[in-house]
Amino acid sequence: MNIKKSILLRVRVAFLLVAVFAIAVVIRIGRIQFAEGEKWQEIADQISFQTKVVKATRGNIYSDNGSLLATDLPFYKVAFDATRASDEIFKKELDSLALRLSRHFRDKSAESYKRLLINARAAKRQYIILNRKQVGYQEKKGMEKWPIFRQGRLKGGVIFEKVDKRFRPFSGLGHRTIGFINENQRGAGLEYSFNEQLAGKDGEALYQKMSGGGWKPLYDGSEVKTEHGYDIETTIDVNLQDVSETALLRALEYHEADYGVVAVMEVATGEVKAIVNLNRNDKGYYYERYNYAVGGLVEPGSTFKLATMIALLEGAGVNIFDSVDTGNGIQKFYNNTVRDHEEGGYGVVTVKKAFEKSSNVAMAKLLDQHFDQKPEKFLRYVDQIGMSEPLGLQIRGEGKPRIKHPQDKDWSGITLPWMAYGYGLELTPMQVLALYNAVANDGKMIRPVFVKKVRRADRIIKEYKPVVLRKRICSDETLVRIRMMLEGVVENGTASNINNAHYKIAGKTGTAQILQNGRYTRKYYTSFVGYFPADHPKYSAIVLIKNPKGWRQYGSNVAAPVFKEIADNIYSRDIEIHVPVGDDFMAESGVFPVIRSGYQEDLRFLCNELGVSNHTSTEEAWVRTGIVGNSVEWKGNNAGVDRAPNVKGMTLRDALYVLESAGLKVLIEGKGRVTEQSLPAGRRIIHGDKITIKLS
Repeated sequence: MNIKKSILLRVRVAFLLVAVFAIAVVIRIGRIQFAEGEKWQEIADQISFQTKVVKATRGNIYSDNGSLLATDLPFYKVAFDATRASDEIFKKELDSLALRLSRHFRDKSAESYKRLLINARAAKRQYIILNRKQVGYQEKKGMEKWPIFRQGRLKGGVIFEKVDKRFRPFSGLGHRTIGFINENQRGAGLEYSFNEQLAGKDGEALYQKMSGGGWKPLYDGSEVKTEHGYDIETTIDVNLQDVSETALLRALEYHEADYGVVAVMEVATGEVKAIVNLNRNDKGYYYERYNYAVGGLVEPGSTFKLATMIALLEGAGVNIFDSVDTGNGIQKFYNNTVRDHEEGGYGVVTVKKAFEKSSNVAMAKLLDQHFDQKPEKFLRYVDQIGMSEPLGLQIRGEGKPRIKHPQDKDWSGITLPWMAYGYGLELTPMQVLALYNAVANDGKMIRPVFVKKVRRADRIIKEYKPVVLRKRICSDETLVRIRMMLEGVVENGTASNINNAHYKIAGKTGTAQILQNGRYTRKYYTSFVGYFPADHPKYSAIVLIKNPKGWRQYGSNVAAPVFKEIADNIYSRDIEIHVPVGDDFMAESGVFPVIRSGYQEDLRFLCNELGVSNHTSTEEAWVRTGIVGNSVEWKGNNAGVDRAPNVKGMTLRDALYVLESAGLKVLIEGKGRVTEQSLPAGRRIIHGDKITIKLS
């Protein structure tokens, strides 16, 4: 390659020397006298050549379903060689072209454009920029049909110089995760982390400097062609990203918080389906400025109690039904005091109850009792569950955990009790999420994945498979107990406000005071991290909100509701995580015909024709069926205004009528009668909501 470049350089130098010699001969023969230095400068400009870089087209970034997240769009600078058009065409079409330019760019009159073109032609200008505003591809296609321009580059003089610009079809959605790359090859997010794959290889071409100051490509056959960049396929679900951003933004605005983070993962694959980082600016607006989920180190607070419990169960023989005395919720360690958020404390409770209620006193006492003389043993368990090292994410800029050790200068007698409930150490939200995801994934910790494939068209260049970081973070026995306690947090503990009857959530709330200038303030990091459905986990997620204002400043009433809103949306869309229909839904074969649900008048007519005894207990038009003795009973099926109707058992025709009458958009899977619906009957709905029905 170096030899080739050397030969090309020599050819170009020879070409330049010949050009200079030819001009000198012409000057000598024609006895041309130049009295002014400006004329010499003009000639020097005319014979100035330079090899310039031709930028490659950058690769695209796609979502998990193939939607474009970032792409290069072509824009064009509109220039003109005033010497190309014939006198006849120039005079005939000049007025029309000037009028078109004026109407398109709206920056000067048609007369001004006409004067610009006439002056350029009189000065024999071979390159002038007609307007600094760049035009899009469709605009360019239209301009190619304009007067004079329609003669083309050689006969009309129009020059369209391509300039690629990065475009994001979804605007600011996932802005910091998608990222950017600047002219100095600095940046953030996937654009920066995968720049080598996306950038492609730039080419080269010989350019001549024109009298107008611009550079004109010569296309002399020596140019080096560009190689377009590869595309990358991410794990991001655009719909879920939008839902997550909306839910977080609503909470941030309500609580007037400083910033917030949401990250959602698939448990089995580690694929990150959504990641949101919203930061408040001076004017009170929220935007993505920094990827706190990946690089933001914070004290995790009570979400770290999961690590404490794993160490206590694995290394100290603690049983979750052992008793622990939390007293009045205040416990002194040397000259420092640990407090529970419940005034008056919890008294004597089981370890399980202490975890569910998030007792700081209980966790501190237990860890101090069992590991005070051997803190390194506790820290080995922290290493074992993967909390001591970065995850090695595909996105650059991951924060490195900060965890104290006994040999550190700032280690003291209170360090261990403080660590028990998440103080005195710093982790990123993604590192905390990876731990909880491991619990949901039967103890196997996997690295979160942001990019699945690097490809060009349909050819896969590289595929990223899930990477196992820890095969087991704890024993099966400990895992069972941990999962039981995490479910208890939602069923009976600090997150009972997000408990629901449709599916189980397991997780942990967190509230940590913010350390500023060496002192803890009355400001908080509030968080909730967990997974769902708890009995068959498919998704894990973390929500972290910094410094919410007002009297609600706990993870339970700030972060947990955001988690539930996102989980509810996923549950409504992902029919695979719904509980299968029970046997009681099926009709008794051989006793009654299969009558389940539908339009009462039609069903009564059929039963009467078949000689099946039936009676009604409602005047509603749409009914469900029940069996009373040897008769069929018609029961009301009205879910109420703005509530999702119950269409299980209906034919497709009836289900469509009922659902669309309620203002829902219906997606259909399968054939037969409705066996499942993504929006549970009775769920509050708004006009235009989507519902998926499965038929079999």
